Amino acid sequence: MLSAKRTPIGKRGGALKDLSAVSLGIHAAKAAIGESGVDPNTIDQAIFGHVLAAGNGQNVARQIALQVGMSDDSTAMTINQVCGSGLKAVHLGQAAIQLGEANIVLVGGTESMSNAPGLIRHTDNDTAPAVEESLSTDGLTDAINHEPMGMTAERVARDFHISRAAQDKFTLISHQRAALATKAGRFTDEIVPIGEMTTDEGIRPNTSMDKLAQLRTIFTEDGTVTAGNASGINDGAAALVLMAKDVAEAHGLPWLAELTAFDERGIAPSVMGFAPARVIPHVVKKAGWTPADVDLYELNEAFAAQSLAVMRALELPADKVNVNGGALALGHPLGASGARILTTLIYALQERHLHRGVAALCIGGGMAVGMGVTLPDD
Repeated sequence: MLSAKRTPIGKRGGALKDLSAVSLGIHAAKAAIGESGVDPNTIDQAIFGHVLAAGNGQNVARQIALQVGMSDDSTAMTINQVCGSGLKAVHLGQAAIQLGEANIVLVGGTESMSNAPGLIRHTDNDTAPAVEESLSTDGLTDAINHEPMGMTAERVARDFHISRAAQDKFTLISHQRAALATKAGRFTDEIVPIGEMTTDEGIRPNTSMDKLAQLRTIFTEDGTVTAGNASGINDGAAALVLMAKDVAEAHGLPWLAELTAFDERGIAPSVMGFAPARVIPHVVKKAGWTPADVDLYELNEAFAAQSLAVMRALELPADKVNVNGGALALGHPLGASGARILTTLIYALQERHLHRGVAALCIGGGMAVGMGVTLPDD
């Protein structure tokens, strides 16, 4: 991996609301290419994750590729693996290089949840068709069991005995860490500003256990999942440039990280949030590591409940997980999050002079993806 960049993450209807997923992707991609030192005309493929595709035009990845200077001869593919899309895009780029199908690949993910359109289904009668939100239908509802993602989090909280207080405490720590990291400038190297926006919009430095406790549960009256301990609805993008390690070294190009291992696993859709607990041990094993070898973990905080369940099941040390805060504070732009957490992980390792990390995400429909990365010696 030669470079990794991301946009600031905006809230739904916030500072980035007027930018399409394509525009956000272009912004991140230009920054990643510029940082990599490669000529965009020499990039062979672009692969981007994107979930809420309606209204964005054909093949978002191709639109991004051509508008950042890739040649007409290059190819591009947009993929949808829901929350795992951005990380799966990285894996597919890696595979293309390993198979000899490409030398340089632009990968990443992008999402504008603010601009998700309404959907009108065809009807043969005179009844006025109902408008449904694509954000809900295609993004936030389990298409297998036809329930909101939050219900899966409620189920995980119940099955693994995760209390409301524990979820709120985890959320508070996420915001505190993100606020501290922002103030200390730890996101500066990974974020490419958009206009005057230089930081993530959803971080709440002044939240507290009292404020979180006042929020009502969303999905069941006797539940524990609230708008506070669930990730937000967000806009953002991340992009990375991949090249075979030996080719990069032959051309004297410095590299950020090496993609060491990848794994993906399925689980019952009703408890999708627990799936990273199945993936992470396989990533560690494929990398040839032991759990003690992993310096940092980056888990996508879709919900506090599922994050805590995964951490408890694998006995992950809290001081190694999401050290700069996670999606509960930073946000969760669906198609971008996989590439975003990988980018954040790499810079967190680099800033701490550490070398091995694992990124993982749960996926609606009952799956998870995970990737191990190794940074070069100092």
